[in-house]
Amino acid sequence: MKNYIELVNANVRLQEGPLVIEQLLVECFIQPGISTKELARKVLLPVPVATAVKKELIKAGALMQDRGVRCTYNGISYIENELGYGGLDKALYQRLMTNGTVWKIELEEILSLITKLFQLRPQVNVQIDQSKCTPETSLRRAILCLREHALIGKKILCVGDDDLVSVSLGLLLNRLFPNEGNKKTMITVIDNDDRFLKYIRDIKVREGLFINDLHMDLRQPLPEYFHGQYDCFFTDPPYTLQGMSLFLSRGISAIKKAKGLPIFLSFAHKSPDFMLAFQQELIHMSLSIKEIIVHFNEYEGAQMIGNKGQMIVLQTTESTKPNITDRFEDTIYTGEVRQTIRTYQCKLCNRSILVGIQGDFPTIEVLKNQGCPVCNQNKFCLIKKQIRRK
Repeated sequence: MKNYIELVNANVRLQEGPLVIEQLLVECFIQPGISTKELARKVLLPVPVATAVKKELIKAGALMQDRGVRCTYNGISYIENELGYGGLDKALYQRLMTNGTVWKIELEEILSLITKLFQLRPQVNVQIDQSKCTPETSLRRAILCLREHALIGKKILCVGDDDLVSVSLGLLLNRLFPNEGNKKTMITVIDNDDRFLKYIRDIKVREGLFINDLHMDLRQPLPEYFHGQYDCFFTDPPYTLQGMSLFLSRGISAIKKAKGLPIFLSFAHKSPDFMLAFQQELIHMSLSIKEIIVHFNEYEGAQMIGNKGQMIVLQTTESTKPNITDRFEDTIYTGEVRQTIRTYQCKLCNRSILVGIQGDFPTIEVLKNQGCPVCNQNKFCLIKKQIRRK
């Protein structure tokens, strides 16, 4: 079967990249008879450019001009079989693609299921900057992936997944393809926490999801077979420059060498000086910022970041490259980079106890679980905090 996208891209060479051609073709599939003006608005192209792409797709045999623009038989076959849209619930797809919160009503059952699954997920390890995003946030990320045309028929990578985004993506796909699922989409999780990998694996089997999972230490380079395989990736890295750069670099190594591919980066709201350094890191990797959605992410009990975080949608360019390609030896976690030693006092015996990476206990949660080393009770008050920067 003809690859219509490659054929047209060879003739028009859009600055925006071949993904826009795919989006234009899919819009004609979803909404037969769409006007050229509306088509241009949907794919964010000037009308003359959209018209040129349309004409090339007509010449290739994928589209026809008939009371608006619509797909030919061959075009429909290509979209359904090669791009993975066969069996799609088009009406639901159109409703979910509409901006707003209509998805909360449409996906109420999925959100309810995700909420139950989240209640049973493993406890986070704060020493490696894990934090629990809310069930709604996880599903909202999956909706964003759909709206960015990065879900159906794509290879999606989750670089770390204590937020179970892979599960939300899989459940959303099952809802969009109610009869036979969607076997063209491939979701992969890489993480070094076997607890979460096992939990995702159990859900996959129980709910009939298509998710691959692999144990990987991101400090190590990704294996060669992983390079250049994926269409997008999600990551919610440690909220340090080193952690962000490492997680993004590993994802970039895995993503295809093409411009315009989306990267979904969740990150804390930070100071202007920090964000300047953050943006300089992005420039070094030749990534462009498409959109910053403030307060997109919500977390349970993450008071240090105000329970809120931003979603930064990045895009690859022709020169995108990872900052880090070798083994990474530097510190990446907040508690390592920003060395904080807290002194807690036992409320019963007044014993002073140091908590932190270099303290008697790594976290207050560990101290409370184990109890005071003198009297064994678990109520403490913070009396001193000292920060040692590396």
